[in-house]
Formats: sequence, C-alpha cells, structure tokens
Amino acid sequence: MVSSTPGVTTTYKVNGMTCGHCEGAVRSEISELAGVESVEASSASGLVTVVSAAPLDEAQVREAVDEAGYELVGQV
Repeated sequence: MVSSTPGVTTTYKVNGMTCGHCEGAVRSEISELAGVESVEASSASGLVTVVSAAPLDEAQVREAVDEAGYELVGQV
C-alpha cells in the first residue's frame, strides 16, 4: 500500500516557542530549507513536525531554528 503522505516525517523538540508568532517564525525558517513540503509547529508541546522529500540534515534544521531565535533540542 502506498502512503498518502509522500516523503519523510521528522519531529523535533524546540525550546523557546511560547505563542503563535513563535510557531510562525519557526515554520517560516524551516520551510525555506530545500525539500521541505510542510511544517507544523506547536508552542504548547514544543514540537515541530516536518515533512520533507528526503531526510533533512539536522545541522540545517538547527541553523533555521537558530535563525528564528529558538533552540533545537533534537529529534524526538
């Protein structure tokens, strides 16, 4: 059976998000990475779920989160 969601789904823990604006900033920066298809961020849980065409380089994700002003803890 073929998955209805193509690509790779990865969830990251991000510290510092406290509101919708924070979520938007993180979504915006990660969305700019090559191959990213969708990004969902939750300030309540501190989790960011990324769907990408191929596995992402965690260093690039970390840089994008840093650029948004937050701290990437790592994959969960």
